[in-house]
Amino acid sequence: MTSSDDSLKRLASVIAQRRHADPSQSYVARLLGKGEDGILKKIGEEATECVMAAKDGDRHRIVAECADLWFHCLVMLEHYGLGPQDVIAELERREGISGLDEKAARKAGARDLQGAP
Repeated sequence: MTSSDDSLKRLASVIAQRRHADPSQSYVARLLGKGEDGILKKIGEEATECVMAAKDGDRHRIVAECADLWFHCLVMLEHYGLGPQDVIAELERREGISGLDEKAARKAGARDLQGAP
């Protein structure tokens, strides 16, 4: 059995390969060809569908919609020259840090950037 990390890397690799495919033959190439706005619109749609599935409590749809959302997030990462390893590294960086502490640190950093006391 392979790890989920391996599965995400394989899928990201396929997405990267399809970047230069014929858009009439590849959904990924077509979506990447729409640029940032098209990709982000699709992520918004998929996120909404994921939330609606969760509100309905339909476990099968929750998983399916979450898979769609993750896939489209991988396409977005490819668009920006990033990959799942970047997200995994950030999650690992946060490991062992309280979510409340991490959020407070982000707010403090934002205030520092704005020059607020």
